[in-house]
Amino acid sequence: QVQLVESGGGLVQAGGSLRLSCAASGRTFSPNIMGWFRQAPGKEREFVAAISWSGYSTMYADSVKGRFTISRDNAKKTVWLQMNSLKPEDTAVYYCAVDVSTAIRINANFYDYWGQGTQVTVSS
Repeated sequence: QVQLVESGGGLVQAGGSLRLSCAASGRTFSPNIMGWFRQAPGKEREFVAAISWSGYSTMYADSVKGRFTISRDNAKKTVWLQMNSLKPEDTAVYYCAVDVSTAIRINANFYDYWGQGTQVTVSS
């Protein structure tokens, strides 16, 4: 079973930055897609960003494009989400997820493994 543990969440002022990390352990399957999703209270879980096994392909939600950057290190089994120019509407629980696939998909239902989530709160 794959275990995913997120860290790096917290409280930050609007315009600030945070860097989330997600470390995988257990029996991981490769190649795979690693992605980030978020869920705000009363809203559905939404796609934020994803990255291919090689790291060469990335995809971002329009709402975070130009502000967030996803990266990964397969030797460390870790994926990061660098979040800059944060806005109050970015406030949510952020989840790391793994999709055992070679193609990036934005629907959360395709992802096989999930972390516990880390809270990100952006104040105005």
